[in-house]
Amino acid sequence: MSKEEAAIPPPIIWAQRSGVVFVTINVEDCKDPDIKIEEDKFYFKSVGGVEKKLYEVTVPLYKEIDPEKSVKHVRERQIELVLKKKEDKGPYWPHLTKEKNKYHWLKVDFNKWKDEDDSEDDMEGMEGGGFDDLMRSMGGMGGMGGGDDKPSFEGMDDEDSDDEDLPDLEE
Repeated sequence: MSKEEAAIPPPIIWAQRSGVVFVTINVEDCKDPDIKIEEDKFYFKSVGGVEKKLYEVTVPLYKEIDPEKSVKHVRERQIELVLKKKEDKGPYWPHLTKEKNKYHWLKVDFNKWKDEDDSEDDMEGMEGGGFDDLMRSMGGMGGMGGGDDKPSFEGMDDEDSDDEDLPDLEE
């Protein structure tokens, strides 16, 4: 990497619930990333990825967050931020950034997205410990699941419908 090489913004996906914003920065093998979470923005800078590119971005947020209650998880393949909104029960943000611009590096995380009018069973009672439970559930693995739930293959047939004999290939 030459010194003249300019930093580029990393690929970022985001989703939200009534009280939190989920931000995932998709850069592999980040060593000692510089991450700053402030009330009105977050900053990220690091070298990573297969080609060891320099990534840097400052994202001014649509509304204020609580940096003290926000958390970050640096993982091998991505960095996850859970930004606690200052307004717990406020309306959903129409976009992540202060400006209503489209950025090629910023996309919606439909795996974590939940519409404002959807049931929020998993976030109920967030002010009374639900937020802490959510943070604990994200701690050991890379998503919203719990932990030890592994699929069971007991009682399944050994034969598949596509296990029948196939005709020989023609020469």
